[in-house]
Amino acid sequence: VTCLLSPCVAPRDGGIEGLVIQRACFWTFPRLPAAIRIPPSAIPRVGDANQTGNSRARLRILDRVETNRIICGDAIAALRDLPAACAQVVIADPPYYNVLVDQDWDTQWTAVAGYLAWCEEWVSECMRVMRDDGLCFIFGQPGKREHVFLHLMSELCRRHQFHDLLIWDRVVGYNERRDSFTPAYEMILVLRKGDAPKFNKGAVRESYSNEKIQTYLRDKRYKDRDARMRHLLAGKFATNLLRVPSLKGTSKEKCGHPSQKPVDLITKLITCASDPGDLVLDPFLGSGTTAVVAQELGRVWLGIEINPDYVELARQRIMESSGLTSPSKPTRRSTALSA
Repeated sequence: VTCLLSPCVAPRDGGIEGLVIQRACFWTFPRLPAAIRIPPSAIPRVGDANQTGNSRARLRILDRVETNRIICGDAIAALRDLPAACAQVVIADPPYYNVLVDQDWDTQWTAVAGYLAWCEEWVSECMRVMRDDGLCFIFGQPGKREHVFLHLMSELCRRHQFHDLLIWDRVVGYNERRDSFTPAYEMILVLRKGDAPKFNKGAVRESYSNEKIQTYLRDKRYKDRDARMRHLLAGKFATNLLRVPSLKGTSKEKCGHPSQKPVDLITKLITCASDPGDLVLDPFLGSGTTAVVAQELGRVWLGIEINPDYVELARQRIMESSGLTSPSKPTRRSTALSA
């Protein structure tokens, strides 16, 4: 672990004011087991005859980023230290704004304007560090605060390129409304940077049941039965309505974070928008789900988290998922940066 004293900006309701000094801790994980390590042959190296200019440029940029680590510090300050166009995917699950009222990090803004200004700043930094063919997934507020996210989406789509709006069907609702339907979904805004984002549509197919396959095969309209069978066995293309049960207190995945996202949901997002060896960035790492999933899928990752307790929680999850029960003893160094 490397500790760094770095300047970071503290958001206030009128925008940005004040400067605070905050310690940033960088957790770097030891070499991964061969079972989940990316084979060297799977990653093109600079100088390969069959390598494209884009892939060579990507590797040169990644050489400047220390990956598979957690930065404990302010998201905006940490993002500013990253080089441009280094991340293939950004998965951001920021504070909701006064939804989790028992959490200080979700109630630090007294007015919507301050929250929106803060979001616009970190999103701009995320778009800067994202590759031209990358995608940025931004989770929105559930339930009674959805209108705040609608305002944010409108502003972000004015400043950046809209790609999609995903609906996460949480399957189980949460009964917080007496005067309307029980909310059971969250919105995920997807932004892109260029006109040709990477999207692996075939990688997120959904399996047909055996009964459904037999029903479709009896349909006389399909003349090429072999082609039809290949499609049915591969599964149907996923829609932008993602039906994944949310995590309840009894879930085996649940590990202590109040807004923890399911592994299955994050797996779909990373799989569709990246390839093995790509960098996945999470500016609000929380319990570490993005890092755990990225690592299992053979991607490299970088997480930012301001809460030291969540950093430790994420570190433990990553170590357990890697089969590394006892991390190597960290080394420590401090550097003072001028404000």
